[in-house]
Amino acid sequence: MSQETSPGPGSAHGAGRSAGPLDEIDRRILDELVRDGRMSVRTLADRVHVSRTNAYARVERLLRDGVIAGFQARVVPEPAGLGTSAYIALTIEQNTWREVSAELARVHYVEHVALLSGEHDVLALVRAPDNATLRDVVLERVQSIAGVLSTRTWLVFREFDGTQSPWQ
Repeated sequence: MSQETSPGPGSAHGAGRSAGPLDEIDRRILDELVRDGRMSVRTLADRVHVSRTNAYARVERLLRDGVIAGFQARVVPEPAGLGTSAYIALTIEQNTWREVSAELARVHYVEHVALLSGEHDVLALVRAPDNATLRDVVLERVQSIAGVLSTRTWLVFREFDGTQSPWQ
């Protein structure tokens, strides 16, 4: 299976257009690869009940069409020493989102940034080793970015993704 990545959403390639519709087999392939991106094409084909050739061709098409952007390790924050997580909502000056986004990308411990509509303009997920580091990220780094007018922080007490039960 190729490890190359295709341009992601918002890149010049494919901007403003969608790949063709996914069928049930494509969705099952995606589900399996989300669970284990390291599985072999043979195992993938067995799990979704198609030939290896078909599985390989579909994965290559999904990569080429930008449906799969790449393969990566999913890091569990706490064992990796990142025991404090928070969402930070930012209100920014109009027309500064490019500069603010670029600066947020340089802030250590900022894991994800999304441009929003509504009450706040930007939402950032921060994973830090402790509360003192989180405080430094918010008060010293994020709030000092030109264009940031205000922030609001929500601590994350517990989280889960679609592959596990929230009650575990």
